[in-house]
Amino acid sequence: MKRNLIIALLLIFAFSSLGDAQRQRRRPRHPRTPARSGAGTINVPCPSPLTSIQDCPDTGCGNLDPNLNKQKNIRTDSGTPTDKDFQDLATLADPVAGFAEGDTREKLTALGEGTMIRVVAYALDARRGSQESCNCGLKKAADTDNHIVLVDPTSTSPSLADEPDSQTAEFTPRVRLDHPKLAGARLKALITAAPNQALLVRVTGLQMFDSFHSLHAHLTRHNNWEIHPVFGLEYCPRNLTCTKSSDANWKNLEQ
Repeated sequence: MKRNLIIALLLIFAFSSLGDAQRQRRRPRHPRTPARSGAGTINVPCPSPLTSIQDCPDTGCGNLDPNLNKQKNIRTDSGTPTDKDFQDLATLADPVAGFAEGDTREKLTALGEGTMIRVVAYALDARRGSQESCNCGLKKAADTDNHIVLVDPTSTSPSLADEPDSQTAEFTPRVRLDHPKLAGARLKALITAAPNQALLVRVTGLQMFDSFHSLHAHLTRHNNWEIHPVFGLEYCPRNLTCTKSSDANWKNLEQ
């Protein structure tokens, strides 16, 4: 009887140890990462409270590509701009061979992403952007991008009919925290008052590839390379002459 009791206790101990070992094997060895919700994207929970762009992390929130959103959400850059012709952006590859959603962006850096550039173009429109994951889905005008339609400055009759050949620049809400006058409504008023509603501008900002629109949802424009974010914009007042290579006559939008 005593022998049977000892055997029973040994069996109980053995099964208990086996269960503990299985539980240890099932236990994660690393902190949990955000849930995967699609190829190359992650699901980042939105913060609470979320009342303005200042509450929004630089990844944004929702189903997103964090590397793209961080590139969009750069707030400041002190780099010296390189003057580029309007057509320089138009000649860049889109799609970029070998680049997939969610990838780190070395392939894009090699093509100039992150370079501070300055481009002369006609601005034809400045539109309030829609809700985006980079801005945590916020809706207010202060918390969304301003989409600027740019066309070739050599055009003799620029109009929105040329939008399929346009490039895009973006005023972002994070940059506007420091530069509140880089506002779409302010630029739109100048465009409306310009001859033929085409305002000659000189735009300074970061060259960026909008990989989401390239891979999922093309906009009406030549390709998905942008000036994003914009850190400065100058315009040429009526009846004056302004050129890419000279600072003469350009007027700062923020003044």
